[in-house]
Amino acid sequence: MTRKVLLVSSSQSLDKAELAIQACAQLISDNFLVMLERDQIEALTALGLTLPSGATEFDGSSVELAIVLGGDGSILRAAEILRGTGSPILGINAGHVGFMAEAESGNLIAALEAVAQQKYEVRDRLALEVVVTTDGQESYRSWALNEVTVEKSARERMLEVVIEIDSRPVSSFGCDGVLVATPTGSTAYAFSAGGPVIWPNVEALMMIPLSAHALFARPLVVGPQTQLAIEVLRRSPGSGVLWCDGRRTFDLGPGSRVEVRQSSEPVPMVVLEDEPFADRIVKKFSLPVTGWRGPDSAK
Repeated sequence: MTRKVLLVSSSQSLDKAELAIQACAQLISDNFLVMLERDQIEALTALGLTLPSGATEFDGSSVELAIVLGGDGSILRAAEILRGTGSPILGINAGHVGFMAEAESGNLIAALEAVAQQKYEVRDRLALEVVVTTDGQESYRSWALNEVTVEKSARERMLEVVIEIDSRPVSSFGCDGVLVATPTGSTAYAFSAGGPVIWPNVEALMMIPLSAHALFARPLVVGPQTQLAIEVLRRSPGSGVLWCDGRRTFDLGPGSRVEVRQSSEPVPMVVLEDEPFADRIVKKFSLPVTGWRGPDSAK
């Protein structure tokens, strides 16, 4: 049976495009059928590169996994492409921070060899389901791996909202928006908004008011079965906009209600080795640890 993989690459620059060609060649030599989306093939062609024989356009068929060469944005793109298929994603960082990536581009060959030898595990990441209702009628439904945000649509007008947890109101305030994040998303937008870093093995949801004019505007961390809601008040001077992972959007008028809960469909991710998450934080954020002696230092 032919093993098929989807290759998702950020191919805007020549060096990243050449990395994609290298990955294609390696995978094909390991007897994989490599598939790419049409726009990626066109981007490679525009840079004067030619796909190796054995690579073809993605036709939507089932793949063993997606291999992503890029940053976290490219991983979110792959998650969008493969939503509903159950195929896992292996991120190989060719971007900047690449917090969701499992390997760095300098270790590309070793990562691909591990895939060829099936020396990897698959672990699920919690995802969000979001439903928007307007005048009691469902008007939009989507999902997110990192975060769902409700933001004001005009810079000069504040958004008036009330937040709800498990069908009970918690607080109302004027703000720039409200963010609901997963543990995976805790190192993304939520981190920049002042939220805590949550370890990937913790099942939890986080809600963070954005620039709220309120006494109580702290991040809230709740259990995975909790239902969160954000209502745009009818008196709100401005309208809002919903963003899912910064990729899918929907306009919110006064009176809109946004309900967010854990999705029944997680996002499977490939794990190559059990690197401690603390080590990943130190490495990705370049945190100072000079002087650390460790638990065995007294022996």
